[in-house]
Amino acid sequence: MKKGPLGLLLILAASLSAGVAQNSNAIPPETKAQRDARMTWWRDARFGMFIHWGLYALPAGAWHGQPVSGNGEWIMNKAQISVADYAALTSQFNPVKFKATSWVRIAKAAGMKYIIITAKHHDGFAMFNSAASPFNLVAATPFHRDPLKELAAACAVEDLRLGFYYSQSQDWHHRGGAGNFWDASQAGDFDAYLDAVAVPQVRELLSNYGPISMLWYDTPRRMTEERAAKFLPLHALQPGIIVNNRLRTPDPRDGSTIGDTETPEQYVPPNGYPGKDWETCMTMNDTWGFKKDDQNWKSADDLIRKLSDIASKGGNFLLNVGPDALGEIPAPSVERLQAVGAWLQRNGAAIYGTQAGPFACRLPWGRTTQRGNTLYLHVWEWPTDGQLLLPGVHHLPVKGAATDSPAGIVVKLPPGPMDKPVSIAALEFARPVITTRTLPTVGPDGRVTLAIADAEITGGEVAGDVASFTNRWKLQYSFSTPAEKLWRVSVEVSPSAYNRITVSAPGPFGRSLTAAFQAWGKGPGDFTTVELGVLALEAGVHSFEIKSEMDELRPLQIRRISLEPVPQ
Repeated sequence: MKKGPLGLLLILAASLSAGVAQNSNAIPPETKAQRDARMTWWRDARFGMFIHWGLYALPAGAWHGQPVSGNGEWIMNKAQISVADYAALTSQFNPVKFKATSWVRIAKAAGMKYIIITAKHHDGFAMFNSAASPFNLVAATPFHRDPLKELAAACAVEDLRLGFYYSQSQDWHHRGGAGNFWDASQAGDFDAYLDAVAVPQVRELLSNYGPISMLWYDTPRRMTEERAAKFLPLHALQPGIIVNNRLRTPDPRDGSTIGDTETPEQYVPPNGYPGKDWETCMTMNDTWGFKKDDQNWKSADDLIRKLSDIASKGGNFLLNVGPDALGEIPAPSVERLQAVGAWLQRNGAAIYGTQAGPFACRLPWGRTTQRGNTLYLHVWEWPTDGQLLLPGVHHLPVKGAATDSPAGIVVKLPPGPMDKPVSIAALEFARPVITTRTLPTVGPDGRVTLAIADAEITGGEVAGDVASFTNRWKLQYSFSTPAEKLWRVSVEVSPSAYNRITVSAPGPFGRSLTAAFQAWGKGPGDFTTVELGVLALEAGVHSFEIKSEMDELRPLQIRRISLEPVPQ
């Protein structure tokens, strides 16, 4: 343990990129061919709609006239609303403007291929007709309709797949459910809650709504292997169902989870999850459930680039909408979905049914996807000279203008962008594209050196080998190590003002730690090396992110990150 020259002290220990493990009780052993057949439609889809809708849409982020911090769907928790007071909202919840057909058509026009809706969130309120608990939309409200039934029918007509989100562990209403620390009336036995509410409700969801393609669990507090086993036989009610990796907590022995898909939340992993199926879920503003005062909307251009980025790494994009208490999807969400759909109408061939591009590191001008022998160039930044370098590629396309160079092939483009914010160009090769460029790894000096060119960068500007940041910035890296070791992590940094940063292993089970920089030296360009701490890594591919915790202007420059093996 050492203290860096700027007084920054951080010990970083994280388990990164935990693998997805099959459980023989959940799904009969599959061959690779059988798994590929089951996952094919989902891998081809690339784009889906997440819907967070529940009783929390009624207070819409405020309680007794006062705004409540945090996500809209967490208002019961954040405002510490009693079980009785929250349940009283049911008498006012009457979403008379809900139209399942309208929602499904909005998703379809956006180019989405599937929908996942919150059947029950952490507040314990079921958005379907449930015999397991009267705390549901049909029995407890004036609405008396089952929107999941109506969505299932509409999805069947429009040929969209349907899946359900279900909070199996956290339940702030029912006795024994996890997460309610403020109301003693909710106290009870957790296993009794699972047996009486959660397991029966999952059985209802998989039995009463026709074909269900996905089951999306969340926040597996207290969910041991034995408790997860209560749910596993239910999955057989829907042969071919795809289940995410949040049913139970990771196995403490090896970090493995049950399920088919990794679930990065609110971020795009810098290199995806090579060899695994994964899906980034993300909000359009800052909240999942409806919150009337949250107008911090991502732009349509940003969402299109995120879709391009995710597809280029072999993942799916599950983009959220939070309908209001009347049952309408907010207009800013619809407007953005329409723009994404229009772009996909022109460029969907570069997204649907594609695989990750062949480049291990980011490309300064954009991203790539591929299908068979066709490589799709996703051009974010149009080159002023009309030329793009495909680094490490040394066989020319059979269709598309390109020349060879020592660094790779150079592609000749038209004079200006063909589309905005992402232009697509297709190159057809005689065989699938391979590249000699690989992830950063241990160099001749025994270190892993992560240059700015290796990073996914959000909110910064790059000049040469330096990234300059102000507010709300983020660096994401992927790299590989050949053996299990402890690594001392340091950063070459030039802080012109006080900064706080978070270094984390992102993901639903990741850890994060916050540290601070004081102003240094003569200003921009005057760099010093600061030790961040020690990182324990197993052999394999790893990722981590470094991001700002400052909302206001705080200038900072970063040149590179280094990992040095700790002598043992």
